[in-house]
Amino acid sequence: MLPSGSRTFDNRVAWAKSYMKKAGLLILPRRGAFRITDRGMEIINQAPQRIDLKFLRQFPEYEAASTKKKEIDRVSEELEEKTGRTPEESMEAAYKRINNDLENELLQTIKSCSPGFFERLVVELIVKMGYGGSRQDAGRAVGKTADGGIDGVIKEDKLGLDNVYIQAKRWENPVSRPEIQKFAGALEGHRARKGIFITTSSFTHGARECVAGIESRIVLIDGDEMAELMIDFDVGVSTVASYNVKKIDMDYFIED
Repeated sequence: MLPSGSRTFDNRVAWAKSYMKKAGLLILPRRGAFRITDRGMEIINQAPQRIDLKFLRQFPEYEAASTKKKEIDRVSEELEEKTGRTPEESMEAAYKRINNDLENELLQTIKSCSPGFFERLVVELIVKMGYGGSRQDAGRAVGKTADGGIDGVIKEDKLGLDNVYIQAKRWENPVSRPEIQKFAGALEGHRARKGIFITTSSFTHGARECVAGIESRIVLIDGDEMAELMIDFDVGVSTVASYNVKKIDMDYFIED
C-alpha cells in the first residue's frame, strides 16, 4: 500500500497502461476495457525480455506525445527508470521524507520548550483529536491535579460521559516499566479505566509489556507518534503548499 491508501499494484498497472497506449500498443475502446493493437501483437511475437520506457521510445507516437512537455517528461522518466517507481510513488516517497524531517524538527523544538508549554501542547493535540470537550475545559484540568502520578484529567467526549487521565513526560530517556506501573496505580486509585501516557522520548519493551498485562486501558504515545499526530491534526505546523493529483473522469465522456 502507498501512504495515500492506494495499492502499488494498481498504480503501476495504470501507468503501464498509459505508457503503452501512448506508444500505440494498447487502445481503450470503451470505459474499463483495453485491447491490444496489431503493433502490440507484433511486440509480443518478438518476445522482448523487457518492455520499459526505454523500449517504448522507439515508437514515434510515444515521442510525439511527450513533445509538449518534453523536459518534464524526460526528468520524470529518468527518475522512474532509475528508481523503479511510478510518479505517484516518487511523490509519496518525497512527501514521506519531508514529513520525517518535519517530525524530527518538531521533537527538537518541543524538547527546547518549558514543561508548562509541553502540557499546553498536549492539551491542544488531544482536543484537536476530538477529546476533552472544549479547549477551555481541558485547559483547566490538565496541569493542575498533579495527584499521585496524574498530570491531568480531560473529558473523553463533549458530553463528559467518561474521563481520560493523562501523564505527560518531556523526557530524553526512554520511559520504563516502573513509570507505567506508577501511572496504572494512580488510575486504579481514581477508579479510572482509561489513560494516555505521552512522552517526547520512547517506551522500553518492558513498559509496553506492562501496558498489555494490566486491566486499565492505557494508550502509549511516544515522541515519533506525537509528532505524526501533530502533523495530521495541524498542531504547531502550517501548510506551505498543496498539490492536487487528478485523473481523467471517464464517466464524464460516456454519451447517452
